[in-house]
Amino acid sequence: MFDAVRNNKKIVQVFLVLIALPFAFFGVESFRDGGAGVDVAKVGEVKISQQEFQQAVREQQDRLRGQLGELDPKVLDNPEFRQAILDDLIDQRLLFQEARKRHLFASDDAVRQAIMAVEAFQDNGQFSQQRYEALLSAQGMSPAGFEAQVRQDLALQQLAGTIGRSGIVSQRVTDKVLALQSEARHVQEFVLPVENYVAKVKLEDGAAKKFYDENTEQFRTPDQAKVEYVVLTPESLAVEVSEAEIKAWYDGHKERYQQPEERRASHILIAAEKLGKDKARQKAEEVLREVQAKPAAFAELARKHSDDPGSASQGGDLGFFGRGMMVKPFEDATFALRDGEVSGIVESDFGFHIIKLTGQHVAREKPLAEVRGEIERELKSSAVARKFAEAAESFSNMVYEQSDSLQPVADQFKLKIQRSDWIGREANPAAGVLGNAKLLAAVFSDDTIQNKRNTEAVEVAQNTLVAARIAEYQPASVQPLAGLQATIEKLLVNQEAQKLARADGEARLAALQSGTDKLAWGADKVVSRMDTRLLPPQAAPLVFRMDKSKLPGYAGVDLPGKGYALYRLSKVTPGAALDTARRQGLQGQLRSLAAQQEVAMYLSALRARYKVDVNQKALASSSER
Repeated sequence: MFDAVRNNKKIVQVFLVLIALPFAFFGVESFRDGGAGVDVAKVGEVKISQQEFQQAVREQQDRLRGQLGELDPKVLDNPEFRQAILDDLIDQRLLFQEARKRHLFASDDAVRQAIMAVEAFQDNGQFSQQRYEALLSAQGMSPAGFEAQVRQDLALQQLAGTIGRSGIVSQRVTDKVLALQSEARHVQEFVLPVENYVAKVKLEDGAAKKFYDENTEQFRTPDQAKVEYVVLTPESLAVEVSEAEIKAWYDGHKERYQQPEERRASHILIAAEKLGKDKARQKAEEVLREVQAKPAAFAELARKHSDDPGSASQGGDLGFFGRGMMVKPFEDATFALRDGEVSGIVESDFGFHIIKLTGQHVAREKPLAEVRGEIERELKSSAVARKFAEAAESFSNMVYEQSDSLQPVADQFKLKIQRSDWIGREANPAAGVLGNAKLLAAVFSDDTIQNKRNTEAVEVAQNTLVAARIAEYQPASVQPLAGLQATIEKLLVNQEAQKLARADGEARLAALQSGTDKLAWGADKVVSRMDTRLLPPQAAPLVFRMDKSKLPGYAGVDLPGKGYALYRLSKVTPGAALDTARRQGLQGQLRSLAAQQEVAMYLSALRARYKVDVNQKALASSSER
């Protein structure tokens, strides 16, 4: 049952993207229309441009490389990979439009808590404002822009989380699955060890040489090298920013540091589509009279009457918002109110609103002292980027023009010449910068090996250049047969012994299934689907597929390299009662599976509600870039 979670990767992918915090700092989507060129897809009225799609592909590739190291380019750029990313973008756009339609909104407090919980912004487990601003600056983002995107993502979570929680697993199904998981199977084992058949194997003369000749590549030792290398990164370049530069930047970009007016409001929505326009207005008027009679009970009346699922449970609270974030009639009415004042009935496309202003932030200009650190980091980041671009060109030229040594480039840029242990041609993430496939190809090129020249400067990661040269080299060679004779003969004997064990085991199984059981079975083993430690991995699925209505039951399985095993199922009994922690854990897995299925079905329904057009030609052309 629970294998479905692992096997249905698409559902799991959707669930993780939608239920977990989707931005996780580096993966935020802003849902903007943008970018030139032919759009890859259109979801309702929202477009997914080539630029946005390519950015999403690059970000996902970078995340996977960061988690798994250097991967085969085919893994990170194929039609299935790109289609999965496009499907995720479409799903996000669908949820965004539905969340906006339902007026789902995240409060300032929710945004603050979400950001403070991101580990990337923490120092020793505590939120660090300095680290927060520095990391955003490194990504070319402002705090205001990032916070707006987080607010939007939280709104999507409200919708996806609500849908996921609607997945209900009945108690009857839960009990049946838990009983199946804890069911105890009593089995006995009889093993035919491969060692028992070794003496019966007679190899033909020359068998080892024949195997050696037919499988020469298995015995080839690849070429290896020890290399010297230097690494150029932005961190290796020192940059200082003067107070005058900071002041000049602030004076020239004051519009960036204007904090616009914001209003905080609560509302009661009477949806027109629910009752019809006339009846909805009539109900709104009745509710307004209640509000006017008891202004202090606004939150209670919102919980009782409002049709906005995102704010009703919060007493109608929508948090702070600026101009352009709400539909125009709602915005105009809110910004016309005084603090604590309640509006009349405000009509929008969603129905009829009664609005109460609960707070306001006046527009102001942030002083230089407040934004100085942000400006300094931004100027340093820009200066380092410029300096690195210049240094990268000079670095590349020097390792090429002075190709007989890395010392000149190391002296020029104050870099340390590092030396590796033996490395081969195969990319290995554990090797750090030397695990890059392109760099290894340059290291093991004929020019580098034969002429002992520096490699070209290779970009092994974003803003990371490496040049290397071979210090020691061992060419590829085939190990001689003389040193392998005994190893090959042992391998061939074991292979033949395994075949004999399998044939004997299958013959014994046939006899058991015909009713002849004369085996000296081992001790009784009690196993369950939750605990298969007493069974070999190959045997566990077989034991749980055996028909418990016909006992005793028999089955056999090949154990490669070990022999053949026979199993006798003698009894199946209900498992012991689960302790509270384990029972709750299994119930949680069932609820998660149900939630995933609900989210998947909801997204399918949204695709039918909002027209989704995918430009297959544009998608195909984007993969060629």
